[in-house]
Amino acid sequence: MLGYIEEVYGIAVEKREKVMPIQIYNTLTRKKEPFVPRDAGRVSIYVCGITPYDESHLGHAVPSIIWDAIRRFLEYRGYQVRLIQNFTDVDDKVIARAQQTGEDVLEISSRYAQEYLEAMDALGVKRADVYPRVSQEIPAIIEMVDGLIEKGHAYVVDGDVYFDVTTFAEYGKLSGQRLDELEEGTRLAVDERKRHAMDFALWKSAKPQEPAWESPWGKGRPGWHIECSAMALKYLGNHFDLHGGGVDLVFPHHENEVAQSEAYSGTPPFASCWVHNGLLHVKDEKMSKSLGNFTPLTELLEKYPAGAIRFYVLSSHYRSPLQYSEEKLAEALRGWERLQNAVTNLEHLMVSVSQTEVSRGGGIRPLGESAVPAIKQLVEAVTSAQTKFVAAMEDDFNTASAVAALFELVRSLNTFEAQLADLTEDERRESFPALQAAAKVFDQLGGDVLGLVDSARSASGSQELLGELIELLIAVRQQARAQKNWATADFIRDELARLGVKLEDSPLGTRWRL
Repeated sequence: MLGYIEEVYGIAVEKREKVMPIQIYNTLTRKKEPFVPRDAGRVSIYVCGITPYDESHLGHAVPSIIWDAIRRFLEYRGYQVRLIQNFTDVDDKVIARAQQTGEDVLEISSRYAQEYLEAMDALGVKRADVYPRVSQEIPAIIEMVDGLIEKGHAYVVDGDVYFDVTTFAEYGKLSGQRLDELEEGTRLAVDERKRHAMDFALWKSAKPQEPAWESPWGKGRPGWHIECSAMALKYLGNHFDLHGGGVDLVFPHHENEVAQSEAYSGTPPFASCWVHNGLLHVKDEKMSKSLGNFTPLTELLEKYPAGAIRFYVLSSHYRSPLQYSEEKLAEALRGWERLQNAVTNLEHLMVSVSQTEVSRGGGIRPLGESAVPAIKQLVEAVTSAQTKFVAAMEDDFNTASAVAALFELVRSLNTFEAQLADLTEDERRESFPALQAAAKVFDQLGGDVLGLVDSARSASGSQELLGELIELLIAVRQQARAQKNWATADFIRDELARLGVKLEDSPLGTRWRL
């Protein structure tokens, strides 16, 4: 893109000397680190998914949108990304729901998993490469549990299998917890069968009205933590690049994943970098099904465009907590509409400029020191927006700063448009490549990477027809004005406004927006 501007205008634009390494905050080391993938040119990611026992809500969408933006940026940077996200379809909560309703456990989880996927589709979240389900990965889980027993890291008691935390010397390294302090501070009911209070279940013996599978230790089902370890190792292998999840999973879930996985493989690290997103809060409480303080995503998507919801999530840094309220979503809607209106206005501007006649037949001339300041400033604004956007995403995927870079370009475009009336026809024509480059920034960075512009645009035939009909009415209005038929012209403008279509007259013609 920058080379295109340089080639067209014959001026040097600011470029970074080399591609900078992406910096990612690693929960394990508690600092930002240069990202070096396990396999050159490829990125392997495991993200903890949902337990599908009820309707999905915005709290489920937050990590999905965040990881969608991270994945898209990595692809923009040229990486081949493999992303795995599980469904915990065998869990105490799903079993409890089945016992309440009389439904089959797997039927419930399958229904809500499908609802979640459809909601993510509506939000423009690209699907994971694999969505493994616990119920379909039992052999891999049993193999891992058996291996931990053989290595002396786990023990069997009455058909249950527990991980012995004292056999893993680095237990607590992810969360910063100390084993002796955990034992002293635990308020858990003491199970006399366990060797240590913090030992956790790898396999649970069968109980009445619960799903169960055959195993070397009798019929039963997996514990929560072993499921993710077994699935991550199966689909990504050891030492994969990024492990994601909410900050509430650091302890005990991810801590236990580290312990059992590295004890099993004997060759750490299990995951090279641990990336945790902040939680969505409602009045300082985590949004969750158990608290009942959530609105189903299906209802939220009926009220707000998908682009506005993505804008709400990505306007904050992923490690920051998000506060939910109708006011904040309404504010996000206004911000997203402003961004989309800028893209729409830019499209109108490009059409107007491209239709400008070149009075002296000179075409585009190289910009030098004597270049029109308005065009030169626009070129600088486009290159600055791209540079700042990429730098923000390279700095621990700072989507908030990336969005801010797009709005800097919006302001520059508004300034340029206000100066158009003072430009000659040749000069307007000469600005077209810079406008094209600005459109490319919005399309590639705002659209392909953040999913904001693409989610806002509609490719449906009905909306394309709507646009054509509005353009036709504008042409009729223009004809009425040319004939000084002000009553008809005003009637068309006022009726379109009543229907939610605002007309804006400018020196380059009339444009519209919803």
